[in-house]
Amino acid sequence: MGTSDRLLGYVESRKNLTGSVCGLAGVGIALTGAAGGLWPLVIAGLYAAGALIAPPERPETPRFPDADEQLDALRADFTKLRAYLAEVELPEAAGDRLTELAALVEALLEPGWVSDPEHLHVLARAVRQDVPEAVDTFVRTRWWSRFTPGAEPPESHLDRQLSVLHEEVSAVAAALREAEAIRQEVHTRYLEERGP
Repeated sequence: MGTSDRLLGYVESRKNLTGSVCGLAGVGIALTGAAGGLWPLVIAGLYAAGALIAPPERPETPRFPDADEQLDALRADFTKLRAYLAEVELPEAAGDRLTELAALVEALLEPGWVSDPEHLHVLARAVRQDVPEAVDTFVRTRWWSRFTPGAEPPESHLDRQLSVLHEEVSAVAAALREAEAIRQEVHTRYLEERGP
């Protein structure tokens, strides 16, 4: 921030504005003759007093993306993930499990479903970190496993990882189903109690 920016910032600050109002009051006192020959000191003193009693500047509150903006970004990342997964060769069982997981994530990313920050975090972690990491690790390990016969097949790890991820995302879906069921029940009670 340059000198001119700082100077302009001070001119617009609360301290300067309050000090200026108090200084104008000092000018009024000087014009009445009550300050006598000390009128410059009265004006300067009132300006300084006003600048000292002015409330401090508050920094602007930072703006963070809301849930809709986060979901839009997550949908874009999910589209990238699907394009990546379409290029990867996976065993049939893992491919089926991954298709189920992707379909569930896609359904949850539809507008109007996920708004809870914890649920959004689970989906974001799955899309941006866990699924790509599981698939990439499988692809790399599968290549190396050709040189170490008899080792645990990388397919078993991938299948276990995808099972855990499916459980996590299914828990989000179950929580949303439960919330909707409670909402429906509450609305039914409201309508029944409201009467004709």
